[in-house]
Amino acid sequence: MASKVNLHDCFDSSGPKHLVSKGGAGSSINWDNEEHRRCIAACLVKATYVMEKDRPRCRVYNKGLAPPWWESFQFDLREVLKCDSNKNDQFIFGAVFEYLPPAGMRRQPSAPHYVFAFRGTMPLHPKALHDLFNDIKILLNDVPCCKRSQSARNAVKNMLLAKGADSCVVWLAGHSLGASLALDVGRTMMADHGINLKTFLFNPPHVSPLPALDMLHAAEVAKTDLFTGSYMIKAALGATVMRCHKRRMEELFDRLSPWAPELYVHERDPICKGFIDYFEQRQKVEERFRGIAKAAMKLSYRDMLLSFLGSKKERPHLLPSARLWKNTSTSSGLFGSHDLKQWWKSDSELMLSSRRYTYPGA
Repeated sequence: MASKVNLHDCFDSSGPKHLVSKGGAGSSINWDNEEHRRCIAACLVKATYVMEKDRPRCRVYNKGLAPPWWESFQFDLREVLKCDSNKNDQFIFGAVFEYLPPAGMRRQPSAPHYVFAFRGTMPLHPKALHDLFNDIKILLNDVPCCKRSQSARNAVKNMLLAKGADSCVVWLAGHSLGASLALDVGRTMMADHGINLKTFLFNPPHVSPLPALDMLHAAEVAKTDLFTGSYMIKAALGATVMRCHKRRMEELFDRLSPWAPELYVHERDPICKGFIDYFEQRQKVEERFRGIAKAAMKLSYRDMLLSFLGSKKERPHLLPSARLWKNTSTSSGLFGSHDLKQWWKSDSELMLSSRRYTYPGA
């Protein structure tokens, strides 16, 4: 029996109509426009979801419902990234797309050459356990060790080696679990190779107890005081028993400072809301106690404990720089706050605010 088609996977029904003009979507793209970049990156991530849904009924990837999600913006599918758990039945977790400008049009300098897109968890998928296994890796801070992340890092490095890092513009994009993969790849390329890749993170998971305070309806003043007290304790530990760990994190932050990923979060999404608290609360502490904020923002209790026990790990949310895009719209409801589809809507349909956060003194 043929699987039922979901209209949410049809580009004509659910895609960003505001980017499709009479001359075709490719002719209306302005790569200097943040809204256009965001919407297209989100659509390419959506394509990875739809490709995996298409896979049981399509033997080739340029058939089914998926192609319009990249072809509408003049992209070509270059490579499919698959899990290698079973070579006879591999399923898709990401893809590589190449931008090909419309005939007769010059490439805009700000346009990418390639976009690496990674999907998130598909809980209704027959093989959802593979995704859930990687979700557990996020909770345990083991994403860099998972096979998907290693495969993604290798694919990006191979592309940059083949095309040249100076002449090839590569973007990373991911949603939820896929955002964690994109975050790991971008962070690694910057920290280990000094390559700054533009990165779009849609609803990136953040493991933090702070969202629980919102469920308890804690006052904002109480949250700020709690965060400030925590920062003071971290700064004190970093200045005493954890000096070696602090120096290592300072070196890492110095290497990462030029990289500022685009974080797209919804204030009602508990999965990614921790990023809002991390950046907004650290800014409040910085305005009150500048030295303490700079010392503590790169430290976490879990990392310090592991370092004390001889393990060198750092939480992925510890970022010196980022641009935080916050959607405060209530139209999608609580469960829709984590949906990818919100991010290819026009600015007029969203209640977006943004702020660039940088490492003090960088």
